Amino acid sequence: MVSVAVLALILLLAFVVPLWWPYTYTDLTSPVSQPPTPAHPFGTDGIGHDAFAQVLRGLQQSIKVALSIALVASSAGVLWGALSGYYRGWADSGLMRLADLILTLPPIALAAALGNSSGGSWWTIALILGGLSAPYVARVVRGTVLSLREQEFVEAARALGASDARIIFRHLIPNAAAVLIVTATLLVATGILAETALSYIGFGVRAPDTSLGLLVSAAQPALTTRPWLFYFPGLFIVAFALSVNFVGDGLRDALDPRQRR
Repeated sequence: MVSVAVLALILLLAFVVPLWWPYTYTDLTSPVSQPPTPAHPFGTDGIGHDAFAQVLRGLQQSIKVALSIALVASSAGVLWGALSGYYRGWADSGLMRLADLILTLPPIALAAALGNSSGGSWWTIALILGGLSAPYVARVVRGTVLSLREQEFVEAARALGASDARIIFRHLIPNAAAVLIVTATLLVATGILAETALSYIGFGVRAPDTSLGLLVSAAQPALTTRPWLFYFPGLFIVAFALSVNFVGDGLRDALDPRQRR
């Protein structure tokens, strides 16, 4: 519950506070390289950008990428895993071998190569990383569907003449929702760390836009002289990733009947 409160505060900072904050992430103010003050809570950088406005923009973009990665991976992975677990046989073997092949690929390196060739827009990065994460979701959903397809309610639906599509979409996937919600939540935390890593090495979100990883990378040379430029975006990366992970763990305990006495 503490993590839910922290996560709600982070989302509020990212999407609501910029609406009334007097500076935008592109505004140039005076003086430059100023430590945190009441007018500039996170200080200013070497050319006069308000660091608080930049962190808010970076947080906003990083959250967009992370949520999009989870959405893409969950949408593709749940269908992938459900088809594999329901049909079994050659379909299961083929789909799972494809998943194993994709899981052997280094996601950061592949996303860097593909994202660089496509211009580095945030939605391209989210699509690539989401697609590379889909096999992980597929394996989790497949295991759940393999157990659900043997349950009595599936046999009853089949006996009443329900089609395979109806059984999959009306019975199996909804009953696998608990596992899917937990997996998607944890993918959000993984997604923001992956986006941070890509932006840090220069293959993620690019200037004039910004993200938390890009802010950390740009502030690294000034770590000893202007540490506020490095530590504030780094703090938000850690806070967001930890809070989402704790929320995912809590959801797993709450939605898994085997965890309840």
